[in-house]
Amino acid sequence: MFLLCGALWVLPSQDGEYACDFCDKEDNEFVYHCSCGLDFHIKCALLTFNIAENSLKELDHVALQHPLISTENGNEELEDVSKCFGCWEPLAKFTHFSPDCGFNLHEKCAKLPFKLNHVWHRKHPLVLQFNSQRLSCKICGETSRMGSGFVYGCSPCKFVVHIECASQSPLQVIKSTNHEHPFTVFLRQVPFTCDACGTEGNHVAYTCGTCNIIIHKNCISLPRIIKSKWHDHRLLHTYFHHIEDFRVLDCIICHDEVNTEHGSYYCSKCTVIFHVKCVMKDKDSYEIVENEDEESPDESVSSITKVLERNDAGEATVIEHFKHIHYLILSDRVGEYDDKCCDGCLLPIVTSFYYCTQCDFFLHKFCAELPKVKHVWHHRCRPALVLTSNEVFECVRCLCLSNAFAYKCEECEQCTCLRCIIALTPGARTCLGHKHPLLFYTEYKGPCVPCGKDDIKGLFRCKDCNFSLDHKCFSLPIRSEHKSDKHLLSLASHDDNRYSESHFCDVCEESRDPNLWFYHCATCNTSAHINCVLGEYPFIKLGSTVKVIEDAHEHPLTFVKKIYNYPICRYCGVVIAV
Repeated sequence: MFLLCGALWVLPSQDGEYACDFCDKEDNEFVYHCSCGLDFHIKCALLTFNIAENSLKELDHVALQHPLISTENGNEELEDVSKCFGCWEPLAKFTHFSPDCGFNLHEKCAKLPFKLNHVWHRKHPLVLQFNSQRLSCKICGETSRMGSGFVYGCSPCKFVVHIECASQSPLQVIKSTNHEHPFTVFLRQVPFTCDACGTEGNHVAYTCGTCNIIIHKNCISLPRIIKSKWHDHRLLHTYFHHIEDFRVLDCIICHDEVNTEHGSYYCSKCTVIFHVKCVMKDKDSYEIVENEDEESPDESVSSITKVLERNDAGEATVIEHFKHIHYLILSDRVGEYDDKCCDGCLLPIVTSFYYCTQCDFFLHKFCAELPKVKHVWHHRCRPALVLTSNEVFECVRCLCLSNAFAYKCEECEQCTCLRCIIALTPGARTCLGHKHPLLFYTEYKGPCVPCGKDDIKGLFRCKDCNFSLDHKCFSLPIRSEHKSDKHLLSLASHDDNRYSESHFCDVCEESRDPNLWFYHCATCNTSAHINCVLGEYPFIKLGSTVKVIEDAHEHPLTFVKKIYNYPICRYCGVVIAV
């Protein structure tokens, strides 16, 4: 573990900087390279060779060649060095310092015993060495912050323990904030499944004899309650569940089944469940709830500011919405408004909606009930996103220009449109032309069936077949209008016409791939590319005046409906075709 699995040879740094596996520093000088992937600066390679050659007398060897100097803090010789080679912490008050080769140690690191017998590894003694292979500690399961530095290890067994872990008492008892009883270290190293997080363990375990629980050391400190960007409500940790408590046992993030016999996070309101490792994988995606009794200010603050009337089923039938000055009335008469779009998401009215009797304003019921502030898993900033409207923005997710409702981050000022917010909300989805439910996989890469693009990261996928699509195609309008047809065109997922002569676009008159989605009018037998029907700016409200659109024109532009002879700009006389 001190070094090397094979021969080293010198390589010039031709492909950029190398990171030395001994000191972790990067430069573009010559390096020693091993076929196993290790790289060492020439100085570091010679130093580690001397250490390995002299085995347990490595520090004596360094001291003989370069007498170590015990210095006080403030010595001028310490100004050009910053880290201890043993623990990679800043050099402290008493330090062994070798000015010629730069091998510097804290006083405590210089006095560590070279050999150690430990109860966790009885086969061989543990030897003080550098963790060049960056193996994880068999007691705590973690890799040290800098990766290298001193560890106690057994090279034949690839067994490593951190210096601080090796010094802990084998009879250690730890109190947990997430469990009523203390945990005691288990004195045998055996494979186990952690009852706190549900993953396998092959290093030291801790047990609660009262509850018959065995867990990783790090899982002792798992928070009891967290607030995650993946869900609108708080999530609670538990060590086991009853299966009948949940309708679906699949993790909301990875969609694999959660074993209810081991620990998980769940929502008591929605009965959704998460793997511990999934919900805590990204430290920026959750925060710990310290005060369990304090209500979160961001939870369930609806956009509906006041409910004026309710029906017998308890639905709000007349409301005030904080983004509109008039009362809004609930309706399910979709057929009467099939040519209208929701002012929140700018998608057609296809389900229950609120409308204004005094002006042409519509909101899907779902869009009207969205919260004023919202955390989303796909935005990295800590603050919640705030619901805004009436400003032109480019959606950070789909890159479409829009002036509908959006969630805006007040820290980075990026906006996400409602279509992307709704599409990327965790949960199963139904899709045009597909009979199975779809789930969004954040790390999956593959093709999008509707548009034919390949190697897209983050797709809706079907567990039962190879169907997949991206969230932009998932959010396409079901119906749309175009001046080439007097009827509304419907989104179609397949072409029943087998004649190749019919596979062309009636808008641009170019060929059309029958395997890709398109818009179609069954009455007129009109078919067209999706982009040809929607145009370049499908999510800008009609009548909106936009000052600048991607620097295409310097004067304000007004979006209008069904103009056959495009008007000229009244400022400069240029013809505008939007």
